[in-house]
Amino acid sequence: MLSEKRRTILEFIKDYIEEKGYSPSIREIAIRCKISSPSMVQYHLKILEDDGYIHRDPSVPRSIRPSESEDGHTSVPLLGVIAAGEPIDVPSPDSWNTVAIERIEIPTKMAMGLRDLYALQVKGTSMVDALVDDGDIIILQKSEAADEGEMVAVWLVDRSETTLKKIYHDLNRIRLQPANRQMKPLYVDPENVKIQGRVIGVIRNT
Repeated sequence: MLSEKRRTILEFIKDYIEEKGYSPSIREIAIRCKISSPSMVQYHLKILEDDGYIHRDPSVPRSIRPSESEDGHTSVPLLGVIAAGEPIDVPSPDSWNTVAIERIEIPTKMAMGLRDLYALQVKGTSMVDALVDDGDIIILQKSEAADEGEMVAVWLVDRSETTLKKIYHDLNRIRLQPANRQMKPLYVDPENVKIQGRVIGVIRNT
């Protein structure tokens, strides 16, 4: 079982890699995790490596990488709630990118080797015909672009709201299409749409 200090180190490494795309330095780990010296960081990393939680090459800077769990799962941060229905008002578009509510395990096959993954819990039923229901957790890859018809997390700038819809380009406007025949699409100006992620998988609330 991980000690509290080593769990803190491991979570920091995962969050840092997801944000930056590369590993933290020993000094950054020491500062962020309040460890007194680089040698003590190395001590904790050695135990994490011996126990199978990380891989690293001590001769290569920033080479620390979290290991997959033994049962073929990998960990992603759950960052909040997103509307599948009427858009949800949230404080800012950066609210998903700061502190994880918790981390959840997903099958490694679902991750498909992609980076910058995160999870959101769905509120509403506008995507039910796409098999995404209220209470489900969607796995997304951070992205500012998406293909026609992809399911995306969208920040509506002028409304300061977020929503989950399929995206289409209709001439000089964006159509955000629900997957529920009882609901109408949203038509918005492209300047008011910021894609924050594209859906790559769903964990059912069953």
